[in-house]
Amino acid sequence: MIHMIKLSVGVKTLEELESYRDERAHWWGADYGEDVHVHRTRMMPKQAAEMEGKSSIYWVIGGQVVARQPILRLAKYTDPEGKDYCDIVMAPDMVRTVPYPKRPFQGWRYLRPEDAPPDLGANENAESLALAADLAKLGLI
Repeated sequence: MIHMIKLSVGVKTLEELESYRDERAHWWGADYGEDVHVHRTRMMPKQAAEMEGKSSIYWVIGGQVVARQPILRLAKYTDPEGKDYCDIVMAPDMVRTVPYPKRPFQGWRYLRPEDAPPDLGANENAESLALAADLAKLGLI
């Protein structure tokens, strides 16, 4: 299994990303049902078969990984001009993670499970880890 990590460009908060996801699929004419979120990207992951239904997309907002969404499926989409895309069909619920600093990068990247930050609710030290991540972002530790 392998995860995906993606920058949420132009989005300042997790709440803003959630509202944006609700609207975006309708702009593209993507119809995968009511209870999913869709993100369209240019490249189909080569490891798609091992990701569908098992992996998550980890969202980077403001220089930190802050949440993940389970990937339900990866669907090929071809636009009217013949360009191929990948629709990442995700569960609608955002799972907050322990904030983890991440430098900017372009597109999306694979993320090994051992490198993924833990979910906030899954770690008894989550509040301490979140505070440490905030202090690290400020350069104080």
